Amino acid sequence: MKPYNNPNKKIQKPGIGVDVRNGNVEKALRILKKKLQEDGLFNDLRDREFHMTKGEKERRKRSAGKRRAFKALEKRKQEQGF
Repeated sequence: MKPYNNPNKKIQKPGIGVDVRNGNVEKALRILKKKLQEDGLFNDLRDREFHMTKGEKERRKRSAGKRRAFKALEKRKQEQGF
């Protein structure tokens, strides 16, 4: 026996989605892009575009750490009035 499916019931699929209100597709696209940006999907896709060796990953990680440290140092200098 098949389970009863209600055609009026909305099926919630896993993932990110937006509702289109009043036929305003442009606004729905902007909201979707913002959600994907906050989720980090675009960064993930950029990282997976090409193969990265273990050494290259380490170099990028170290470089990102240096940038964060420099940014924090500049922020502390500005807060202290240098």
